[in-house]
Parts: sequence; structure tokens; C-alpha cells
Amino acid sequence: MAAGALSKTTKTTASLLQCTKKIASRTFTTQLNEKQKEVQDLIRNFSNEHLKPHAAQLDRQGRFPFEQVKRLTDLGFMGACVDPEYGGLGHDYLSLAVAVEEISRGCASTGMLLSIHNFLFANLVNEKGTPEQKEVFLRDFTKGSIGCFALSEPDAGSDVANIRTTATRDGDHWILNGKKSWVTSAVEGSATVVFATFDPELKHKGIACFLVPLDYEGVFRGKKEPIMGVRAATACDLTLEEVRVPASYLVGQPGEGFKIAMGQLDQGRIGIAAHAVGIAQAALDTAINYAKERVAFGKNLTRLPSVKDRLTDMCIKVETARLLTYRAASDVCTKNSAMAKYVSGRNAAAVADHCVQILGGRGISTKYDAERHFRDARGTQIYGGVTDIQKRLVGHFLLKEHNAL
Repeated sequence: MAAGALSKTTKTTASLLQCTKKIASRTFTTQLNEKQKEVQDLIRNFSNEHLKPHAAQLDRQGRFPFEQVKRLTDLGFMGACVDPEYGGLGHDYLSLAVAVEEISRGCASTGMLLSIHNFLFANLVNEKGTPEQKEVFLRDFTKGSIGCFALSEPDAGSDVANIRTTATRDGDHWILNGKKSWVTSAVEGSATVVFATFDPELKHKGIACFLVPLDYEGVFRGKKEPIMGVRAATACDLTLEEVRVPASYLVGQPGEGFKIAMGQLDQGRIGIAAHAVGIAQAALDTAINYAKERVAFGKNLTRLPSVKDRLTDMCIKVETARLLTYRAASDVCTKNSAMAKYVSGRNAAAVADHCVQILGGRGISTKYDAERHFRDARGTQIYGGVTDIQKRLVGHFLLKEHNAL
């Protein structure tokens, strides 16, 4: 072989080896590891046995799933990612996302409250809390106490910098005044994260983050908000009137509240995306099980091209949403979590709509699961950040990556 050809071959081989190294160094894979598979199997079995048989009744009655939460507490999943030192399991975010998906597949209401308790409350305290804060707001919250996240207000949802709840320093305390809206599990909860402004003129730089026990004087819980879906979960307003919070309950420093909120919402979107995937999978399961048994035009619905096309579309949407959610849980950043929530919410709604259509008249009957999946799926495009905002976030960070802002 000529020297030139040998040199060219050597360069080609080196190039291939370099590519192989790059491929081998990828940190994300669609495959769950053994520990994550164990979580998936455990929670799927739990969901089939303890959630799915009771989900419809809990939804109809609007009854909080106390028994189911107690069982999840016994399994350790009210502190899925919390350090074992404080009673948690020490799982990674992907394991928690898988658990939320499987729970939501059996009961969307239980999946939602578990997602918010873990991703928005327990994880925040575990990662950003002081040792004192962890003793008060974490240890008991892996044993059954429920945590909440109070960010939204009547005039501030997606516009976080516009919050009007105030925090005034008074010696060794902060005094909180204001009203929070749509606080999930606040009716049953024991404590909440509260975001308040100590200087409205500073906008997002004037926000602080506090941990507040819900039995404190001056904390008033509103009535349960009647909502379209996830009816067994609860949400209500929280009114804060001259609530004195020890300065030691401030998370981080004054002015860091906005950054803390945004970082936690990156996690929260992963939880809602996983929640949406679970609902979508439940809708797909419902549609397939029905189509296998229902006969029309002398054959099972699964043999009708129109139904088969719908089922195929549902499958693709579920898998697409799942992959984006797993990616976001494996590599947490705003762009990834926003993409996961945007696609998962939209896909869950579309899959649930197909499910209703396949069941026909039974699809709109409250005697069947399809209409519940339809209602549950719709909310995933709203809570945790509306789809419109998620799309803008993806666009912003896409252009930022390419220096195109």
C-alpha cells in the first residue's frame, strides 16, 4: 500500500475512533438502569393494585386519596429524592419521573400531588435548605406530612416578577402579607414554600423564598377549588395576614427567590410532563382494551383502518412525550424541561381525545374511564406553566444557544 493511502487510512481510522469515543461518552440513554427498572416495576404493580381500582370513585367523590398516600409513604416515595439521612430514598430525578408516570397511569390525582410534593417542595428543602430547615420541613415530610408550593397569585401566574405578596423584615422575623392561588394540597398540607417581595420596585430581584408552616397564626386556607380534572387532588387559595416567620425559615438570601423559583420550576415541569405521560398511557390502554373487544361491521375495532390509525398516532405521541420527559429528567435545564412539558401536555390531550373518539358514545359517558382521562389530560397544559410560556422558553434558549438573541 502506498504511503499516502496508508496515511489516509490511518486518519480515517482515527476519525472513526474519535466518533466512537464521542458516542460512548453520551450521558443520556433511553434505557432505564436496573435501579430505575426496579422503581418502575414496584410502582407499576402498586398502581395496578392500589390506585387504578379506586381512581374513578375518588374522582367522582372528589375525595383526597389519604389511604393511597399513606401506602406511598410506607414505600418511601414521599421522599423519593431526599437524602436517606432525612428519611428519603435518595433516588435520582429520572426514578422519580418514572414513579410519577406509573402512579398517574393508575390515578392522575395521586400522581399530581406526589409530583408537586416531591419536585417542588421536598426536593427544594433537600437541596437548598439549611440543617435546621431540613429538621423542621423535611424529616416529617418523608413520613406522611404533605408539602406545598405557593407561587401563583390572582394577578401573577406566569408573570412571576409581578407577585404582590409582601415580606417585611422585623428583627428576627419576616412578616408576610398577601394571597396565593391554586396551591395544590394546601387543604391537607402541613407546610408550604412561599415566594414574596420585599421590594416591588426591584421586580424579580426583590423576591425572597420562605418556608411556612400552614398552622401558623395568620395563615388562612380557602375552600377547595372545584376543577375540571384531577378531582381527588385539592387546590385552594392561601391568605397570609401578618404571618410572622422566623428569619431562619428564609431559603437562601433575600433577592434569590426568583432564581430559586425558576430552578424549582425546571424540576416541576418534569413532574408534570411525567404526570401527562402517565395519563396518556392510561388513555391508550383504555382505547386498546376497548377496541379489542368491541365489534363493528362484523370485525373488532382494531381491524378497522381508521381506528388502527388513531391507535398508531396515540402510541407515537405517548412514546415521543416519554422520551422527552426522560431526557429532561436526565439532563435538567430550562429548555429540556419546557420541551418535555410542552410536548407531553399537548400529546396527552390529543391521545385522550382519540380515546374518547374510539369509545364513541361510551367515551363521553361518566361510567367509563375515557372522559376522566380527557379531563385529567387537559389540565397538564395549564398547571406548572401554560404551554404558551413553555414554547417561548424553548425558543428563547434555542436562540441563546446559537448566539441569535
